[in-house]
Amino acid sequence: MDDRVEKTDDEWRQELTPEQYAVCRCGGTERPFTGKYWDTKTKGTYHCAGCGAALFASDTKYESGSGWPSFYAAIDDAAVAEKRDTSHGMIRTEILCARCDSHLGHVFPDGPQPTGLRYCTNSASLKLEPDTEK
Repeated sequence: MDDRVEKTDDEWRQELTPEQYAVCRCGGTERPFTGKYWDTKTKGTYHCAGCGAALFASDTKYESGSGWPSFYAAIDDAAVAEKRDTSHGMIRTEILCARCDSHLGHVFPDGPQPTGLRYCTNSASLKLEPDTEK
């Protein structure tokens, strides 16, 4: 992405809630079935809570049973970056906002078709912009 967002740690702390900061900037996670969007059915676009970049469309959201918002595709291939995560004694693929490097969650190869992927995200890293069309 050519419109990268870079901020100091103090700027991030001022702009994000404590939970958003812990998730987006420190790689934390919310408990399953507790986040704002895990069971939301509202149509719209999910944006990065850190920088506002569009990340996921509601029409790719599905109920995975995991307790976190799950999507089978990013809104654009360039919107979400991936990074190998070997924390907690596991090998996983972390997903980050490609624009500001905010931690979003992880992607797993157990999602529905057409991609077979499950982008398992934290509600704290997202901001839903509902569709305005009726």
